[in-house]
Amino acid sequence: MVTSPPDGRAGIDATLVAKLIDAQFPQWSGLPVVPVPVDGWDNRTYRLGDDMTVRLPTAAGYVPAVDKECTWLPRLAPFLPVPVPPVLGKGEPGEGYPFPWSVRGWLPGRTAAAEEPADLSRFAVDVAEFVLALQRCDATGGPAAGEHSWYRGASPAHYDDETRRCLAALAGRVDTERATEVWEAALAAEWRGAPVWFHGDIASGNLLVDGGRLAAVIDFGTSGVGDPACDLVIAWTMFSGDSREAFRKTLAQDAGMWARARGWALWKALLVLSECVDTDAARAAEQRRVIDEVLTDHTRFA
Repeated sequence: MVTSPPDGRAGIDATLVAKLIDAQFPQWSGLPVVPVPVDGWDNRTYRLGDDMTVRLPTAAGYVPAVDKECTWLPRLAPFLPVPVPPVLGKGEPGEGYPFPWSVRGWLPGRTAAAEEPADLSRFAVDVAEFVLALQRCDATGGPAAGEHSWYRGASPAHYDDETRRCLAALAGRVDTERATEVWEAALAAEWRGAPVWFHGDIASGNLLVDGGRLAAVIDFGTSGVGDPACDLVIAWTMFSGDSREAFRKTLAQDAGMWARARGWALWKALLVLSECVDTDAARAAEQRRVIDEVLTDHTRFA
């Protein structure tokens, strides 16, 4: 049974997924293929039967994540406090689809973007504990931060030119003087620690909630080994007030880590705002909120 309209990106739809399964995993042939209610940008995800998902990259830039996740998620999973996607199979290009893809086990719960926990401070502690557990995982042989992680885990200096272009474009629309100060503080706070595991996109859409608690963490496509400052960005994108303080206290990171984290949050918010400032008022307002929170945080702690 196939239920899906055409996706429009990379020619992916449920009919294609069913053909790939029939050809490469005949043991699962005939199971229902249904798109998930909330999908991401990097990959298209389909429910396969009751207990599995199929995940297909939408462009070549997202392909390295397939091998990375298939290799490392099974190794990391035993050391993490909540489940991560179980890898059940890796598919090859076929049926006109040009990229490798994967079959994963289904994880119950709703994303925190769809269902914000009632006790956000308790949830913030859960997330911080996951981040710390990931950092404690053995990083030997792990994929060093770079192009495959979209340079998460590397220095935010990789995005220096882009950030300064955004600052110039947004002059008069945001406090570019204070934002520049935050950005330069992030660049100055160089990472000098031993490389550790980072997720790369700790965000509400990648955190599953069940019973108000963190139930699973998904989408390790930008993960790798390096500087984990990028994993602290959720302090401003999802948490505030008491929940942010709970997150900060549980993580117990130094000032340099937080300075780089503010840089990562600022870069992304400036980039998105520069793209939507005149076209999407709601989205722009959210990016302005994040920028304001980051600038206030810098003033408080710098």
